[in-house]
Amino acid sequence: MSGHSKWATTHRQKAVVDAKRGAIFTKLGNAITIAARAGGDPEANPSLRTAIDRAKSSSMPKDNIERAIKKGTGELGGDIVEEIYYEGILPPNIQVIVKCLTDNKNRSGSSVRHIFTKNGGSLSSVMWNFFQAGVIRIEKEELNKINVDELELELIDKNILDFHQEEEGIVIQTEVADLQSIEKYLKDKGLNLDSAEIEYVAKEKIDLENKESEKIDRLLEELEDNEDVSTVFTNLN
Repeated sequence: MSGHSKWATTHRQKAVVDAKRGAIFTKLGNAITIAARAGGDPEANPSLRTAIDRAKSSSMPKDNIERAIKKGTGELGGDIVEEIYYEGILPPNIQVIVKCLTDNKNRSGSSVRHIFTKNGGSLSSVMWNFFQAGVIRIEKEELNKINVDELELELIDKNILDFHQEEEGIVIQTEVADLQSIEKYLKDKGLNLDSAEIEYVAKEKIDLENKESEKIDRLLEELEDNEDVSTVFTNLN
């Protein structure tokens, strides 16, 4: 797509403006809370460490991070944060999976449905066209540190699923179970990763014309700007 991509989403969160700071911190805090349910020690919980790293990159205060961890481990009370997925289709046949982290599933469900409906789409099952994979992104500025061709061969030996270059940098796909070990391998090489997360990846993807792409960019950003929406996955190239 033209402007909308996982790269762009991460950068928008890192460069958060004051008007959206509260909403972004809520999203990041909910992600930490969900991850902390598997343990409050980031050294022993890779998902928590990733969530904390993302929060720090968006300048989330230390106190907010600590509260979110304690909420996840049960040390603090409050509303229960749930992880909920919504599936839908937007014209022209764009399949979308919306991951919400929310303390009010009725609110999040109503908001997501409204965004789909007002843009001519509808909630519908699309999960059949997606699979889960570990996805690692390395920005192009980092590539000066390494020989890209050699890195690709090394990672192929480690049984990665895919390795390809995009305008913004390199994208590596791994088996879910291998994400942590590949992430560590890359960091041990001195590489700073843009992101390393489990994502839903479309088996069959589609392309859009520029005019359509700009409209969908705005629509998907509207979804992502919703306080309850954590991540959006699509079948777009």
